Amino acid sequence: MLILFIGDVVGAPGCECLRRILPAYKKMKNIDFCIVNGENSAPGNGILPQSADHLFASGADLITTGNHALRRHEIYPVLDGHLPIIRPLNFHREAPGRGWDIVEKRGMRLAVINLMGSLYMDYSENPFDAIEKALQEINKEGIRHILVDFHAEATAEKRAMGFWLDGKVSAVVGTHTHVQTADAQILPNKTAYITDAGMTGVIHSVLGVSIRNSTDRIRTGLPIRFEQCEGDCRLEGVLIETDNKTGKAVNIERVSLT
Repeated sequence: MLILFIGDVVGAPGCECLRRILPAYKKMKNIDFCIVNGENSAPGNGILPQSADHLFASGADLITTGNHALRRHEIYPVLDGHLPIIRPLNFHREAPGRGWDIVEKRGMRLAVINLMGSLYMDYSENPFDAIEKALQEINKEGIRHILVDFHAEATAEKRAMGFWLDGKVSAVVGTHTHVQTADAQILPNKTAYITDAGMTGVIHSVLGVSIRNSTDRIRTGLPIRFEQCEGDCRLEGVLIETDNKTGKAVNIERVSLT
């Protein structure tokens, strides 16, 4: 099975970059499933029904999110609906939506879990405990292919989660920090891992945001309204190959396309 995971899509430029690049790339590589993190796809941040529709129309089979998942109230009915959009599993139980879902295509099934880190992030349940419960439910379904989008700030927590889940899932892909890391690898028990898949957005920016806005905010500490960033864009993510019978990872490679 070939799974393409695309890092955080940022704003309208990121959405348009996805639309421009993804369809042809999926066809060229014969991708089985495409998972897209869309928590920053709306103008400003968060995700809206319109931006979710854009991601699906561009080729996403399932959309994951993160700490901005609930920023825009318009998305709440969509999260509670039947579309394959998930929010972090360890949000409070009263949060709309669900933390994992199953996508099926041509007789193949892939379970995707969205999880948020506990260090420097707002969360409800410990992510290590939360995912163990989810895996028990997924394992009852007999699904061998499982991908985890771990939306977290701390590199150490992402690495720890990778090894915690090594051999239990097909892949652990880090998101949130928007900078693609150079550590794509197969862990000892055949789980694919990368600390951060990167982002899909404007190349000359600060994590997809205006350089001037970001610099002023960091330099002064004053509240600043972030402006839409413009410029050439790049699509980043990882391409993961798994064994069809076992769900174990065979290969992982970084993707960076302009």
